[in-house]
Amino acid sequence: MTARRLARFDALAVTALVWFLGKFLRYAFPPLFGTLGDTYGVSRTALGTAFTGFMVVYAALQFPSGALADRFGGVPVIATGSVLTSLGALALVVDSPFFVLVAAMLLLGAGTGTTKTVAVDLLARIYPARTGRALGVFDTVGALAGAAAPAAVVAVAASPVVFGAPWRTLFLAGGLAGLALTLAFLARVPKRLPDRSLAATTDHGAGAALRAHLVLFRRPRLAAFVAVTVLFSFAYNGAVAFLPLYLAGETALSETTANLLFSALFLASLVQLLTGEASDRVGTLPVLALTLAVATAGLGAVVALSATGGVVVLGGAVVALGLGAHGFRPARGAYLMAVLPEGVTSGGLGVVRTLLMTAGAASPVVVGYLSETAGFGPAFGLLGAAMAAATALALGLLVTDR
Repeated sequence: MTARRLARFDALAVTALVWFLGKFLRYAFPPLFGTLGDTYGVSRTALGTAFTGFMVVYAALQFPSGALADRFGGVPVIATGSVLTSLGALALVVDSPFFVLVAAMLLLGAGTGTTKTVAVDLLARIYPARTGRALGVFDTVGALAGAAAPAAVVAVAASPVVFGAPWRTLFLAGGLAGLALTLAFLARVPKRLPDRSLAATTDHGAGAALRAHLVLFRRPRLAAFVAVTVLFSFAYNGAVAFLPLYLAGETALSETTANLLFSALFLASLVQLLTGEASDRVGTLPVLALTLAVATAGLGAVVALSATGGVVVLGGAVVALGLGAHGFRPARGAYLMAVLPEGVTSGGLGVVRTLLMTAGAASPVVVGYLSETAGFGPAFGLLGAAMAAATALALGLLVTDR
């Protein structure tokens, strides 16, 4: 009986592993920048520009992949993206010029850019009564890639040389694993989908499809929730980008302690398993409001107590930020799946994710500029205000919910 019950989650497991691998390969690049600079003889600016290209392609694929999934189904879109990710990784296995590295990073961005948006809708269709739980597991597995990738980079550095450099072993393993996961995905996921989800759900032309997705934002409650997600993304991504520097420079903590607290921020992602389950049981809006309130309190405490707080107090504030911010995500996905109309769910989610990712990408630039011109205090104060505004909007949606 237990084995049969667990077997129902095979689609969740393989989809989450596809997402894990994509994020794993993405997070493997920053720890390798020093090695890649030496290998290719290029500057950090060149490597940073290449990684920006990765993220731009990733963001640009959110809406197109969602719209294609609405038309042709999510399985072929995710499988195609997984193959592209695998090919991008395998392109780095052999010695090659720098432009091949850039092309491989762009290919990896395209491959991973097709996964998250489409997978949220796919899992919501497969597990309609447990969408929050499924998305909690999915997001947690993906978040753990951020912790696994740096450790793997350290491990392969001590491995025997393969194809010219030890770090290439990482991408060889990632590429082969990606192809195997693609086959497992194609073998298991279609069997779990309702029949109507196997085929296209819409048959609009490109112009009509775009209009159908843009019309969604005329709905006041959906537009308000999109504002919540954009404000949250701006606040969270800005905080994550500069939190170690902020703690090391604005508090009495050492750089080592600041980095340890930064790691604790990501370890808090395990809370997604609880908040995803809670959103199924008590509803998404209460969980959204609560998690945003916790994240606001944590970020506010980091700012307010920077001058007087010790490691315990500031550590608690960072953990609170992590619990609230990570806990928000599965409930966010479940809420969007509930309010987006049938037939345009993936495309609608793609539009929302494009907006929030754009806000998240802009935030580090804003925080960096303010930190240099006005100081870290005002910069993080702006982030706290954005998080508080997201919380206020979420509470408004909760109290006006019918």
